[in-house]
Amino acid sequence: MTRRITVSLPDDVAEYLDKHPNSSAIVTEAVRARMERGATTRRMLAEVGINVTDEGVAKWRGKFGPPTEAQRAESQRRLEAIQAGRWPDEEPAE
Repeated sequence: MTRRITVSLPDDVAEYLDKHPNSSAIVTEAVRARMERGATTRRMLAEVGINVTDEGVAKWRGKFGPPTEAQRAESQRRLEAIQAGRWPDEEPAE
């Protein structure tokens, strides 16, 4: 079964979807991937004794705001270092 819903998207995302004949499939894949990441994270935390509850998530979500641009840039830098096979705090070899 499927349902039709309306969402507001940033211009760049809407333009990307406009270029694909089956935007519903792209959105479905992205949302399912996010759902799976959340479930995987909860499983991994449970395996080390951390029980994540919806109440706990709501409590902590209110204490932390969205990441700043500087935090996003630092996360991206660390990800790129890991993908390049370096520890994030190492300087790149010249």
